[in-house]
Amino acid sequence: MGKSGADLGVVAGLVRASFLVNAVYAESAREYGLTVQQGQLLCVLMARPYGMGDLGATLGLEKSSLTGLVDRAVRRGLVRREPDPDDRRAVHVVLTGEGHELAEDFYAATCRRVDELAAGLSTPDRDRLAALLGTVVRENQAPTVFLDALQP
Repeated sequence: MGKSGADLGVVAGLVRASFLVNAVYAESAREYGLTVQQGQLLCVLMARPYGMGDLGATLGLEKSSLTGLVDRAVRRGLVRREPDPDDRRAVHVVLTGEGHELAEDFYAATCRRVDELAAGLSTPDRDRLAALLGTVVRENQAPTVFLDALQP
């Protein structure tokens, strides 16, 4: 088994890259007083409000785990539940003003940190990596748990 990055296969490269990204995500979450799951929740809700069923599917959480996560975020004043206009039995989870502000700050800091992981790549290599990862994400129908970083 090779030790340099050039010797990594697809599996080892993706797994080790996911560990790097997860570590950055956890570091950002700690800095903002969030759990990783709360950070994920805020980032998902930046795009739009979600119903509980769709939110659970997107985050990969069982109903009881999601309910606890949302309850804790409600207590912190980061999200609120609003009635679903199409189904009186359902609710949408929506960022509060405070939650939106925290989500934007957390998102920006996390984007900067993740971007630094590829700082040693040339622009063409970064573009190629983005294209390849985009293909992997699309072909595997990965949920949108993190928006594309806004370009300056």
